This record gives sequence, structure tokens and C-alpha cells, in this order.
Amino acid sequence: MNKPKIVRPEESQPAHALWYDRKKYVTINFKVQKPKDVQVDIQPDKMTLCCKNDNEDVFYNELYFYDKIQIHDSRERVYDRTINILLRKIKPDYAWPRLQKDPSKASWIAVDFDNWRDWEHEEDEGKEEYDRYADMIQEMASGNKGETPDMGDLSDSD
Repeated sequence: MNKPKIVRPEESQPAHALWYDRKKYVTINFKVQKPKDVQVDIQPDKMTLCCKNDNEDVFYNELYFYDKIQIHDSRERVYDRTINILLRKIKPDYAWPRLQKDPSKASWIAVDFDNWRDWEHEEDEGKEEYDRYADMIQEMASGNKGETPDMGDLSDSD
């Protein structure tokens, strides 16, 4: 199945992205408020993202990966405030020192230090963790539709 090529819009800006590395996966979270018209093209050596936000601002990101990825086990999920990209590494157990092939740092890419950790001695598979993280982001973005805890439950009396 061939996807149509994503063409860079004339008036666009890059979406801010946070990324982190795991043993088998690299995760990128593009920060876009209420993304719509989302187009993602993941190739073995690069990816392209194009979308609009709730203010009709157009975002376009293109990046060439530090190393090759498996496109058939990579995916994207769109949420209220983020577009999450999960990339399966061709070479598992190999840490990426940066996200892009080009050593110069793009201003719109930052390391997600909240999720970054030294995984070299862990058995973490990455995909399950990504799913839990993505579900947590979805829950937070939707305003946690569960019941609000009663503050009276915090008292010491039985």
C-alpha cells in the first residue's frame, strides 16, 4: 500500500518534539494541541509529520533517523495534546546518542528526561511501557473521566 507523499506546506512550522530511547524502541512525542488532518509517513531511515492544531496552525516535521528502523513494527497514535510515534529499532540493544542522523541539533527536538533512563542492564521490552505511557497520556488529556476522590476520604477516623 503506497501512501501519498506528504508535501511541505508553504506556511508551516515544526511541532516541538520530545524523544527518548529504549532497548528496542525509540519514542517521539510531538506536542500539538488538538491535532487534526494528521499525516505520518514512517520510512526505514526517516519520517514526515504534517498536521494542523485547533488554531489552524500548520505543522510540518521531517527528520532522518540516527539509525534504521523497522516500519512494520512502528506506529503512531494521535491524542488531544500529542502525536506519539513508536519506532522499532533494527538494531536492538544499541543506544541512540541522538534522534537525528545529522549531529547538529534541531531547535524543535529535545530529550524527554522524564522518560529517559539508562536501560543497558534492564529487561524492558519498550512496547508494553509505551502502551502504558500512551494510555496514561490519553487519560490525562481526557481529564480523567473517573470519579473525583472525596477529600473526606483522607481523614484518619475509621
